[in-house]
Amino acid sequence: MNRAPVVQAAWPAPRGVHAFTTLRHGAGVSQAPFDHFNLGNKYAADGDDPATVARNRAQLAELAGLPSAPHWLKQVHGTDVARVDGPPDRDAPEPVADALVTTTPGVVLAILTADCLPVVFAAKNGREIAAAHAGWPGLSKGMLEATLAAMRTPAADLVAWIGPAAGPRRYEVGENVFDAFVSQDADAAAAFVPTRPGHWLADLPALARRRLVARGMRAEDIHGGDLCTISEPDRFFSHRRDGRSGRIATLAWMQP
Repeated sequence: MNRAPVVQAAWPAPRGVHAFTTLRHGAGVSQAPFDHFNLGNKYAADGDDPATVARNRAQLAELAGLPSAPHWLKQVHGTDVARVDGPPDRDAPEPVADALVTTTPGVVLAILTADCLPVVFAAKNGREIAAAHAGWPGLSKGMLEATLAAMRTPAADLVAWIGPAAGPRRYEVGENVFDAFVSQDADAAAAFVPTRPGHWLADLPALARRRLVARGMRAEDIHGGDLCTISEPDRFFSHRRDGRSGRIATLAWMQP
């Protein structure tokens, strides 16, 4: 039984597919500003103590009753996708990638975020899953499209959930972000609301939905995107809000 502090994915998951995003409080031993259930920042120069992060990750596995140790990534805001078919090698370095795909039941996929989009995919027949990390750089470069391309299931046969991320009422961006999307797709401007000269509020979930539909997913199969990390400091870490920040994790697996 899952006793970890989490938000369960709100989507019509196929039978045996599980997904959730962790909360920042309710477990963990990290001290401020990473208090308490920080699961990331292993590689950041100003990050949490690696031994503390390891303790938090071990606690997550126990409290959530995971079927195996999660596959963690060294995320770099790129478009690389790693396919995994078994439990992680404890002695191997974490892969440099921003998404994971598996067709193996019991393999746990993990994505770290603190404002970026965590997106989970599942084949409607329950035989394949994926999890992707998509901040605005990765999203504009095609991270979600790369994830779909790496899956064996056609896009029309997938269902997706967008987890907690920077919300459209709080995520202000500049011209570089606006141009990164609108230069590729003029109609993407509908996802930006002007605030002051050279600045907009960006709707990352809307941009993600637009790109997924363009690659063959049905709009009605894309769920979530309504939880804002910036707006809820008691529940979520947020790099935009706090600067130095921990990371929440979004996990997915197929029941073995």
